[in-house]
Amino acid sequence: MTDMTGKKAIVVGGTSGIGAAVADVLAERGAEVLRASRATGLDVSDGAALSSWIAQQGPVDHLVFTAGSQAPGGVIASLDLDAARAAFDTKFWGSIRTAQAAAPHLREGGTITFTSGFLARRTVPGTFAKTAMNAALEASAKILAKELAPIRVNVVSPGLTDTDAYAGMEAEAREQMFDGAASVLPAGRVAQPRDVAAGHLFAIETLSVTGAVIDIDGGALIN
Repeated sequence: MTDMTGKKAIVVGGTSGIGAAVADVLAERGAEVLRASRATGLDVSDGAALSSWIAQQGPVDHLVFTAGSQAPGGVIASLDLDAARAAFDTKFWGSIRTAQAAAPHLREGGTITFTSGFLARRTVPGTFAKTAMNAALEASAKILAKELAPIRVNVVSPGLTDTDAYAGMEAEAREQMFDGAASVLPAGRVAQPRDVAAGHLFAIETLSVTGAVIDIDGGALIN
């Protein structure tokens, strides 16, 4: 277990789901963790306010962005493009805007870790919005890894994960969904938030990893 005492991390989306799990594992290792989200009043679509807030935190070591996992589904013929654009603006442009604001404040050895999703590279009809924003994020992270070097920039790409994002479903339907997915995944299970957080921790701790996409999808991409 790496000791992160004296390190400071910002986790955007850190008050729930995968982000909360990332914040927890960093804190367990001794890092000072700033958990930011809409619930704490952070609006990643407001560039000026975002830049001001990040600057106020002083020098930081690690930025993790997990916000914006929701997007409208449906085939392109009937997709609500305004809702799709809003989702893209939050997850993709929110990620890029936050990285741009944080980069000047990252200490030597600093990292930026984004969160995409396996639909970036899995063709599933009816998932246009999620596929587009996740694929854009994965491609852009490789550019940022070059442009922002020696800051290391990586992406963690989870598959179906048992988070409170599905809390609105009836318990029986949610259980059936997870059981059905687990039955066909090579790993035999869907991910828990801490499984995905382990990928973020790997990206932060492994000094030779940059420009990488780390898949934590139970084998969904090889099915």
